[in-house]
Amino acid sequence: MDTIAAHGLDGLTMAGLGRQVGMSSGHLLYYFRSRDELLLRTLEWSESRLGAARAAVLSGPGTARERLDGYVDVYVPDGPRDPHWTLWLEVWNRSRGADDDARARQAAIERAWHRDLVALLAEGVSRGEFRAGLDAERAAHRTRALLDGFSVHVAVGIPGTDREQVLSHVGEFISETLLP
Repeated sequence: MDTIAAHGLDGLTMAGLGRQVGMSSGHLLYYFRSRDELLLRTLEWSESRLGAARAAVLSGPGTARERLDGYVDVYVPDGPRDPHWTLWLEVWNRSRGADDDARARQAAIERAWHRDLVALLAEGVSRGEFRAGLDAERAAHRTRALLDGFSVHVAVGIPGTDREQVLSHVGEFISETLLP
């Protein structure tokens, strides 16, 4: 993950990666078949770690709003060249040419984030913490689109969109659109 984040997939050769991890390029290709498969499997590994962090936040104590803030905190990159987000940028860049299996695996990752957000928003509505009548599915789509857009800006280092600014913007969005 760190090597892909530092050099991007285009700057990565299997031979170079093999030297870094003490394996031959043939051995890497035996397990991963291609650089794209290596990228997707690395993303899946990274997502399993983030998924565990997300699950801990969502199942933890606190109000739905507090847990939503935790979800956002896990979602938004730490800063430019965040390794996890660099993987996503690489995967999205290759999505147009991806096969059906790769697209399905990517969609499964996206669905997990979405499903958890819908459940959290629905819980908040049922407890009166979020606006009555809020369509949790629609609100989750809008919230994730906002998070994705801002997160890309943070990950590529666009001026004026550092992590703290993004968290502030998202907090305002939540207050203005989700709270009663």
